[in-house]
Amino acid sequence: MTKDQVQEDALGAILGHRCSGVALGTGVGKTRLGLMYIEKHFSSLKKKVLIVAPKRSVFEEWKNQAEQYKLDKLLCNADYSTYISISKHDPRDYDIVILDECHSLLKSHEAFLSNYNGLILGLTGTPPVRHYTDKAKLVAKYCPIRYTYLVDEAVSDDLLNDYKIIVHTLKLGTAKNVEVQLKNKPSFWTSEKDNYAYWTNRLYNSFSPKEKQMNSIMRMKALMTYRSKELYAEKLIKHISSSGDKLIIFANTQEQADKLCSHSYHSKNDSSEENLELFKTGQIKELSCVLQLSEGINIPNLRQGLILHSYGNERKSSQRIGRLLRLNPDDQAVIHILCYAGTVDEQWITEALAGLDNDKIIWKDFNISLY
Repeated sequence: MTKDQVQEDALGAILGHRCSGVALGTGVGKTRLGLMYIEKHFSSLKKKVLIVAPKRSVFEEWKNQAEQYKLDKLLCNADYSTYISISKHDPRDYDIVILDECHSLLKSHEAFLSNYNGLILGLTGTPPVRHYTDKAKLVAKYCPIRYTYLVDEAVSDDLLNDYKIIVHTLKLGTAKNVEVQLKNKPSFWTSEKDNYAYWTNRLYNSFSPKEKQMNSIMRMKALMTYRSKELYAEKLIKHISSSGDKLIIFANTQEQADKLCSHSYHSKNDSSEENLELFKTGQIKELSCVLQLSEGINIPNLRQGLILHSYGNERKSSQRIGRLLRLNPDDQAVIHILCYAGTVDEQWITEALAGLDNDKIIWKDFNISLY
């Protein structure tokens, strides 16, 4: 199976349906498929095409690929919108709506979609796995998945490189080095273990859905600030750097990205683009970032990756893993994921890896506290 064959098969599965979705793994060609879909209907277009994506940076990829495949004319009358702004568009203005990363759909988008009568194509590399969620229901209603070809199929067909995932499980720290600041009261120090237990107790004893949501966010933010992963990451980075492999580090915050690596990529670093170019060309072997490199940017010869946190969102982890699947098919990438044992972190990572080959995943219990 070649990429062209996958794209032709996917196109055949969706033509003839008003609403369709396609689940294609990273690097298989979702954007090109979208262009092929527009091309099939181009002669009958009386109105416009609307391309919807989570971030504006994705639109540049559409334009670049249209130019690469000499299909610029397909986008000459296209409009672009982030999901946040879709309600600003009149559904009567369009013949085709492309929902790039359609797993981003929310209930708030239904006002537009329910009043739209044209063609819909949803594209995703991470279709919703929990069918009871709003996202899954919206995808099933407005862009039901009619063709699926995900990462492990692409690896088996030599379209993507092989991979190995190592989940490094760590204990929460027991030293009192987590500062707790209270309003109108003196701050005090506690341990990662006790702080996590506090927020878990708050979460389980929430009185309302809003309070539960807030406590869940606070617990996640607490997990992201604990120092133990950072200390372990520093040791792991030194070990990986000795191999000479190109390494990308997905940090939790801009401050942490700057601390873990001498070259970083984030919105507050004026040298970000210069650092990215150095990384692409191999002049530097390590680059840390936060979210910006999750999608839309390819990095040649990227062989190892380190993910410090899964954010309770399997798609963010999947997109980060996808950065490591752009090597030659006969190469192998190694993805390191740090995980706090006995916490919700384990659940998040299990969900993030659910669609991947278990034989390529190693859960390594280090059974240590770094304090």
